[in-house]
Amino acid sequence: MTVLVLGIGNILWADEGFGVRAVEAFHRRYELPDDAVLLDGGTQGLYLVNYLQDADDLLVFDAIDYGLEPGTLKIVRDKEVPKFTGAKKMSLHQTGFQEVLSAADLLGAYPKRLALIGCQPVDLEDWGGPLTPPVRDAIGAAVEAAVAVLAEWGLAVRMRAVPLREDEGLLSNDIGHAAYERASA
Repeated sequence: MTVLVLGIGNILWADEGFGVRAVEAFHRRYELPDDAVLLDGGTQGLYLVNYLQDADDLLVFDAIDYGLEPGTLKIVRDKEVPKFTGAKKMSLHQTGFQEVLSAADLLGAYPKRLALIGCQPVDLEDWGGPLTPPVRDAIGAAVEAAVAVLAEWGLAVRMRAVPLREDEGLLSNDIGHAAYERASA
């Protein structure tokens, strides 16, 4: 693999699930070539280092408290990314991704190109709560931003002729977005 598209976060903590839900939406709409991998990284923390070792380029979706208007997307690149991963966050992977990047660097496997598509959350502390409307509504724009970044990197992303249904996605069980949102409503 040369490109890793990664969503990180905890779907059980409201807007903290943005990264996972964004990577699910990407998967339903787009196909990646064989030299790229799409991964729901959840809250795996240091377990993600193995995936980074195989990636030249890394694109990450995550909820980041930039202090902006809720639902605002911000793209941060390359050496600026570690300054934002975990900044002002309250989550189970708060320091985990910074540690993943540091471990990859120590192993000589730091990505050549790195982009973080972050979304300003409303609520990171609502245990069992769904994404808030501003964050949920930002997912489509985040997916399109990812497609643009990957195109800049020369990756041939293909739109699916027919988007996948949720039960055909990365999480085709009761924690898939629609099923979870129904359960928490």
